[in-house]
Amino acid sequence: KYAPDCAVIVATVRALKMHGGGPDVVAGRPLADEYLSEDVGLVTQGCSNLVQHIENIRKFNIPVVVALNAFASDTEAEHAAVKAAAMAAGASAVEISSHHALGGAGALDLAKAVESACASSSSSSFKFLYPLDMSIKEKIATIAREIYRADGVTYSEAAEAKIDLYTRQGFASLPVCMAKTQYSFSDNKLLKGAPTGFTVSVDDVRASVGAGFIFPILGSMPTIPGLPTRPCYFDIDIDTETGEITGLM
Repeated sequence: KYAPDCAVIVATVRALKMHGGGPDVVAGRPLADEYLSEDVGLVTQGCSNLVQHIENIRKFNIPVVVALNAFASDTEAEHAAVKAAAMAAGASAVEISSHHALGGAGALDLAKAVESACASSSSSSFKFLYPLDMSIKEKIATIAREIYRADGVTYSEAAEAKIDLYTRQGFASLPVCMAKTQYSFSDNKLLKGAPTGFTVSVDDVRASVGAGFIFPILGSMPTIPGLPTRPCYFDIDIDTETGEITGLM
């Protein structure tokens, strides 16, 4: 079995400003001034979200490296605020990543930090969040409590029926992969930062038995179809001498 030696969390100053209470970002509209000018206070408030991500990963007993993707509008003071919060939360390293502007050279420090974190880690120390012999509801409750910091979980009648069905069919020992909004730790995309005092609602539960997991649906969350029998990536290749990539079209 494979086990990770390290986890990398990708963060940006702009995203943390949004989690700190910044204005909504709407596709097609210019960014608000808060995202284009220095606001260390807003970044610091938003770091609560990054801190929770770091704490969550540390529960798996592996080191965390934060990749801070740099934008031209970022300032050194904003980067320093993110670094201070992340390191205090237990990150092994925080590296500014400028690969978008500089190519591979802009990610060398990040790569070295990841290499160092992996070298200091042992895959044998990795642990899962819950044992597989837990019931489906116990697994969901553990994720909600330990990862989201939710006060509880509610279930629709349809979700209750699916859980009962999958349990009777012998699939209760499968791991659980939650399908929820990516914009919040809660199932409400408007709750930014590190919210507390909320419950999550499981509207449906589905099983990908072939892939080997159960996935509860939290709220109106669309899912994507699985890969075909022969995915397109089989036809994508790179010529190591010329660097030419083929098969993308």
